[in-house]
Amino acid sequence: MSFNEKLSNAINEQVTLELEAAITYLQLSYALDDLGLTGMRDWMRKQSDEELEHAAKFSQHLLDRGIRTQILDIPAPKVTINSARDAFEASLEHERKVTNAIRNLAAIQAEVEDWDSRGLIDWFLDEQIEEESTVSEILDRLDIVGNDGSGILRIDAELGER
Repeated sequence: MSFNEKLSNAINEQVTLELEAAITYLQLSYALDDLGLTGMRDWMRKQSDEELEHAAKFSQHLLDRGIRTQILDIPAPKVTINSARDAFEASLEHERKVTNAIRNLAAIQAEVEDWDSRGLIDWFLDEQIEEESTVSEILDRLDIVGNDGSGILRIDAELGER
């Protein structure tokens, strides 16, 4: 089975980006734990786990098609978190980075006419709409409560139930 090298390289880059996202979410969970927001910490840890699943999904697509997965360099997350809002802004920024990369994958997939990758990439395009929407809604709620500690704790408790 043939596989376009440009697309396989881009998918390998996406595997690496998904692993970077997992590490970023893990770092955000540490920062939220330090702030005493254990529900938000747990939410971020679940996001980290989900990003690992995403990396595995891309990797398995390559492996199923006879292409070796190669993890590239993953930079350490550079985030400064002083509040729940900071953490979710960093999350949204990273999700937007991932969305742009997946859109690039879609463009490459169409360019090289690799129709066997279309379903996978379409699934991720839909997933990114959901990811960005979820984080944006959390940010909206944090804006509503502002610096009200009881409001932040309520959101923290709700996110911890995920």
